[in-house]
Amino acid sequence: MDKVRGLACLCVGVMAGLGTNHARAQMQNDVEKFYRGKTLTFIIGTATGAAYDLVGRAVAAHMTRHIPGEPAIVVQNVPGAGSLNMMNALYVRAARDGTVFGLPLNGVLLEQRLRIYSGGGGNVSFDLNKMAWIGSPSHQPQVMWVWHKTAIQSFADLQKGPEAILGATSPTADNYLTPLMAQRLLGAKIKIVTGYQAVNDIFVAAERGEVQGNSTPFSSISVGKRDEFQAGHIRVVLQFGSNRLKELPNVPTAIELAGSERDKDLFRIWALKFNAAYPIGLPPDVPKARVDALRAAFDATMRDGKFLELAQRIGLDITPMSGAEIEKSLGDLEKIDEARIRELRDVLAP
Repeated sequence: MDKVRGLACLCVGVMAGLGTNHARAQMQNDVEKFYRGKTLTFIIGTATGAAYDLVGRAVAAHMTRHIPGEPAIVVQNVPGAGSLNMMNALYVRAARDGTVFGLPLNGVLLEQRLRIYSGGGGNVSFDLNKMAWIGSPSHQPQVMWVWHKTAIQSFADLQKGPEAILGATSPTADNYLTPLMAQRLLGAKIKIVTGYQAVNDIFVAAERGEVQGNSTPFSSISVGKRDEFQAGHIRVVLQFGSNRLKELPNVPTAIELAGSERDKDLFRIWALKFNAAYPIGLPPDVPKARVDALRAAFDATMRDGKFLELAQRIGLDITPMSGAEIEKSLGDLEKIDEARIRELRDVLAP
C-alpha cells in the first residue's frame, strides 16, 4: 500500500512539474509572439551625444538580440529638467505593454524623497516604486575634476585655497549640487559658475581657462573625454560614490573625507543613485512575463561578448545592477529617516 501511495505521489509530482514546464514554455511562446515584428521605443532623458545617450544606444543595439522575437529598438531623446520631462512622459503617456522603456539621469532615483529638481515635487508625475526596473549597466559616481594646467593637484589643494572656479549648467543640476556639498560639508574653497548649456561646454571652458574644472559622472570623462583623460589633461581629485572606483584607486571619496557621521550619512544617501548609474525602467502595469523577458534580455546583454567589446572600446566599465537590485535600493531609500533627508535637502538648498 505504501508503495502504491508513493508511486501515486511521484506521478502527481511529475505531472505538476510537467504542467509548470508547459506553462513556462507557453508563456515564453506568448512573449516571443508579442515581440516578434514589433519596434520598441527606448527613451533617453538627455540630449544626443551625451554619455547617457552613448551608453543607452550601446545597450539598445545589443539588447535587441536577446529579447524573444528580436524586435527592433529605436532610441528617442527627451532631454530637459533633469530627465523629469522624460520620466513624466514614460509614466503618464507611454504604452504599458512592454514596448516602451527609458533611461533617465540617475538623480531621478532620489527625486521622490529630495524633491530638488522638481522644485518641491510639483513637476513629478511618477512613482518610482510602481515602475518596473530592468537594470543598470554600470556603477558610475560623480567625480570632481580639474584641468591639468591648473596648480590643483589634489582635493586638499581645494580645501586650502585659493578659491577655484568650477563650471555648472544650472543650480538644480548634479554638476552644481555635488560640488556644493563638497563646499558646505568638506570645506572646499570653490566658486560655482552656472550658465553653461552642456557638460561639453564646460570642458571647452576649462581648456580656455575660464574655469578650473567641473563635477560630472565619471563616464562623461572615461567615455566622453577618453583621450584627454588618458593623456592626463583631466585630473580627478574627488569621487562621490560609495567606494573608490578601480580606475581611481588613489582618489578619495567624499564619504572618507567627511568629518562627522552625520555628514558621512548625507554623502551615503547621495551616493545611492550612483550604484545604478544608468537606470533603465518601464512604466507601471507592464505584464510580468514581459518584464521578466526584458530583464533577462538585459542580463544576457551584460554578458554578451560583442557588447562587452563595445563597452571596452568606449571606456565603459560594466558593473551591472539588476532590476531587482534597483528596486531594493529604492526600497532602502524609502526607509531613511525623514530628518536625514531634510538635512540633505538643506545642504543642497540655494
